[in-house]
Amino acid sequence: MTNVIVAETRAAPSALPAAPSRPRDVFLPGSVRRQTVFGTLRRRLRWPLGIYTTPVVLLVVWEILAKAGVLGPTYAPAPTDIVSTTVALWQDGVLGPDLAISLQRAGIGLAIGLTVGIVTGVLGGFLRSGEYLFNGLAQILNTIPLLAVLPLMVVWFGIDELTKVLLIAFGAGVPMYLNLFAAIRGVDQRLIEMARTTGAGPWRVVTRVLVPGALPGFLVGLRFSLAYSILGLVAAETVNADSGLGFLITQAQTYLQTNKVFVGLVIYSILGLIADQLVRTLERVLLRWRPSYEAT
Repeated sequence: MTNVIVAETRAAPSALPAAPSRPRDVFLPGSVRRQTVFGTLRRRLRWPLGIYTTPVVLLVVWEILAKAGVLGPTYAPAPTDIVSTTVALWQDGVLGPDLAISLQRAGIGLAIGLTVGIVTGVLGGFLRSGEYLFNGLAQILNTIPLLAVLPLMVVWFGIDELTKVLLIAFGAGVPMYLNLFAAIRGVDQRLIEMARTTGAGPWRVVTRVLVPGALPGFLVGLRFSLAYSILGLVAAETVNADSGLGFLITQAQTYLQTNKVFVGLVIYSILGLIADQLVRTLERVLLRWRPSYEAT
């Protein structure tokens, strides 16, 4: 008789207890997050003027130090004295014409520089032959300071308005080309392939993928072009100029009129702030579709 041994089968151990689930990190835009009244008020009190809080604080400290005699009027006149000098120059009919001719030079030079920079940037970004034609030259010109080009332009074109306009155009065109070229080439290739697989033609790929993808880089280039056009305006008007804000500053330097020098510098600064606000407005309008990082 054979003994049959029946092995006792044990039930498989149950699965390990599930680990407690962690709360998922969810990133939401600043406009979607819950904002309390206290948090909003604290943020407003901390930076009441936004990005202009620090400049205003510096102006207040400057005014206090100047009125206390720590800063002499020969070195740094008080901001209120600069404002009164600005009003006096405007009423005397000196500041208005100089400001008008400076804005005219900046506008013409900026228009020429942006046109050349955008056209060459688009050709270089879309075409390999355009890259070979323009990219090397743009990289070379990007390393040449504006003040180094000025003497050569004076030799080539004289001391007339053409030299000043071309110098401003030079300062505005190079950064626009470099940023626009990098923006077009930086568009994700997977987005282009995805659009093509859905049946999008070349024109739709350009208008729906490449243009929106390159728009942030274009606005960066526009910000740099506006800034460099002002720098070009300063460089052009401080050498061999008989009108404009740079001429006003040079004359004031000759006669040791520090308050008039600061008037020109303040106007240049205001032009830079206006240019920056213009680009910020364009970013808010044109890039509403792109959620970006918002610092806390």
